[in-house]
Amino acid sequence: MANQIEPVVRAVGLTKVFRDFWGRPKAKAVNSIDFEIRPGEVVGLLGPNGSGKSTTVKMLLGLLYPTGGRLSVFGRSPRVVETKREIGYLPEESYLYKYLTAAETLDFFGSLFNLSAADRRERIDQLLEMVGLEHARRRRVGEFSKGMARRIGLAQAMINDPSFLILDEPTSGLDPLGCREVKDLILTLKRRGKTVLVTSHLLSDVEDVCDRVIILYGGRIRAEGSLNDLLTVSDAQRITTPALPPAAMEKLLTLLRENLRGEEFKIDRPRRTLEEFFLDVIAKARAESVETAGVSGGGRIAEYLAKGDESSAVLASLLNEEPAPAGPAAPAPAAEQEAPELSARLESLTREAPADTTEPESPAHAPEADLSAANAKLNDLLGGKRE
Repeated sequence: MANQIEPVVRAVGLTKVFRDFWGRPKAKAVNSIDFEIRPGEVVGLLGPNGSGKSTTVKMLLGLLYPTGGRLSVFGRSPRVVETKREIGYLPEESYLYKYLTAAETLDFFGSLFNLSAADRRERIDQLLEMVGLEHARRRRVGEFSKGMARRIGLAQAMINDPSFLILDEPTSGLDPLGCREVKDLILTLKRRGKTVLVTSHLLSDVEDVCDRVIILYGGRIRAEGSLNDLLTVSDAQRITTPALPPAAMEKLLTLLRENLRGEEFKIDRPRRTLEEFFLDVIAKARAESVETAGVSGGGRIAEYLAKGDESSAVLASLLNEEPAPAGPAAPAPAAEQEAPELSARLESLTREAPADTTEPESPAHAPEADLSAANAKLNDLLGGKRE
């Protein structure tokens, strides 16, 4: 059933040949490649410089026209305007208008997608908080460091809430904290069903977020598949245990020597990655309320980007929304829940009304003062329920 889903990107025999002034073939940047990107995937497009990555990305964006083969994005040509509306792009270098502020930059890109002024203001606030630049919203982007420029570039790539996001070196120029936030964002977008194409020379970042990779060299695909299939070493095994006492370790070594019959083996201790250690140090410093003049980290994921996420219940509680009842039974309508309480209070109000002992009257002929008092209490009660 999954195979019947239309891919977001389909390339068949995709070729791009650059020619010289006289029209003679100069370089075949992309040489008849076939690949697909399915909805909800995070795919890494890898390769050394000059392997055809940037040319492929430019053809996906409709900036270059293929010399041969077929290429479709969302079942249409990449050059169709409707296709471009569903794509978000972060280029390798953030080319921004240096005299615009951070907020004005996002407002400009939002207007290109015909977003209303109200939507632009709402998304700008959420995106600036998300990328950790809320404090710099009125600073000109020409004054930004490279890391800050990457953050605002990432925000502009998501201003239109794209279905397909192309990130070219998304963590370039970012500190380890920013790298972790970008990777977490990519995983959040994946949970929401977004499709992401990542190109990067930082292979550890690709390994953290991508489902599949496509490796190019010389304009051709040299390897393609899931990371688990490509990276698993099938002719070796690893066993991780808690620290063993010396006697148990000696028995284990004896058993290994007997079974391996002279083959070499290695025993070492597991290690954390440097990124994990770095983030742990930063988390401890934050817990101790250590002050810093630099970027303190981004905020929560922009609300409009997180809609439909699997963690919507948690986000709803963060946004102070009404939580769903925990019980399995459906909640009764509000009027039915309030009716018994209102009836009891109304009965108590009736009892509180002073009775005329000299000349009893029917309720229809009760003194106006008593009715006014009861009505006032009833109105207060009903008014409190509305609040």
